[in-house]
Amino acid sequence: MTHGYTTGTGTSPEPAGPYGTPYAGGAGAVPETPYTLPQQRAAEAAPKPESAPAPRKPGRDRYLDLLRSIALVRVVVYHLFGWAWLTVLFPSMGVMFALAGSLMARSLKRPALSVIRSRVRRLLPPLWAFSAVVLAMMFVNGWNPSEDPDHGDTWGLIGLFNYIVPIGAPPYPWHVGSKSGLLEDTWAVQAAGVLWYLRAYLWFVLASPLLLWLFRKAPWPTLLAPLGLTAIVGTGVVTIPGETGNAVTDFAVYGSCWVLGFAHHEGLLKQVPRYVSVSCASLVMAFGLWWASNHLGPDGWDLNDIPLAQATWSFGFVVILLQYSPSWQELPGRLAKWDKMVTLSNNRAVTIYLWHNLLIMATVPIIDLAYRLPFMQSERAVAALDGAYTIWMFALVWPLIGLMVLAVGWVEDLAAKRRPRLWPNGSKSKRPQPSAGAHRG
Repeated sequence: MTHGYTTGTGTSPEPAGPYGTPYAGGAGAVPETPYTLPQQRAAEAAPKPESAPAPRKPGRDRYLDLLRSIALVRVVVYHLFGWAWLTVLFPSMGVMFALAGSLMARSLKRPALSVIRSRVRRLLPPLWAFSAVVLAMMFVNGWNPSEDPDHGDTWGLIGLFNYIVPIGAPPYPWHVGSKSGLLEDTWAVQAAGVLWYLRAYLWFVLASPLLLWLFRKAPWPTLLAPLGLTAIVGTGVVTIPGETGNAVTDFAVYGSCWVLGFAHHEGLLKQVPRYVSVSCASLVMAFGLWWASNHLGPDGWDLNDIPLAQATWSFGFVVILLQYSPSWQELPGRLAKWDKMVTLSNNRAVTIYLWHNLLIMATVPIIDLAYRLPFMQSERAVAALDGAYTIWMFALVWPLIGLMVLAVGWVEDLAAKRRPRLWPNGSKSKRPQPSAGAHRG
């Protein structure tokens, strides 16, 4: 799922006199002639007001890029450690949908159909690369979608289409392979479960032309309507069964964040005094925490299990982030040292998101090899590795993500009709410059 401005500079040529020589007064001066009036001479002698700065050209907004990178890191850490409080500390999915909504609003200056086609084209090839590997692993481990008890018969085969175009939820087995295999037998749930985000993203992309039209006609009702819908479908007032209900709930929970992206791009948030928007956002967030405290799920304060709390907390959090948006053209101060990593993660956001869960599980058989080392045969060494096992997973998953970026990340470039790049972190390769006396032989 990058908007900002870069400073443009330019100078205007001085106006020329009748014979091609510049006027003595410089740009904007009236040529001195025998018929120049005293008032004109006085006006020319008066100091000229400073010209307005040249309009800035569209470019990357590094503040938004930084938010996207933080969101991706938080998703990986959450799926690794499972800390419920991370969903309160930084609601990554709400932030990512808001940033994507802002980018979509910016793109919809072009014809809607071409924008939708472009967004879908950028999404599908990375999904196909992921689906090819995951489905092959499922089939090799003996999964037959037509015989799956959770999907059954023809519907299991039809559902495979969602691995190609994520309109709905793709089928996957809850248990596949053996518990003594390299991966635990629930690996398919972890690997394919992340595809709900692509489904929700695709729904938002398809609905964006209508949503943006409604937003421009009635901004506040359009902005707040998804919260009202969440209060209906996310609290049990109206229950929609199956995956359709999950899709509608996801659309409602993150709909206001997506529309907040519209509000950020259209400048609506800047029209509201900061103290008003922050105060109202804080009240909405407080309501979300209050609701969560009375509706704790199986994992306690994990907002992913509490739709209305997730919707309201994410909404208020994103309002504050976007209200204070500084629109950096470059990362300032100490953040500048992270510039390449921020650039890389933004250029490979889909790849990182799709593969991170599978790579987290891949760390387990690699770390287990350490138990076979000669110096690991004592009980003390084994206990030390057991105690730091998750830390080793955290340390190992990032190199694995880097390898996956090298292996399949270039698919994102093909999807965007760019030249494939292995490691697009913004570094420019330095080409050797010919010496002054060099010539072709």
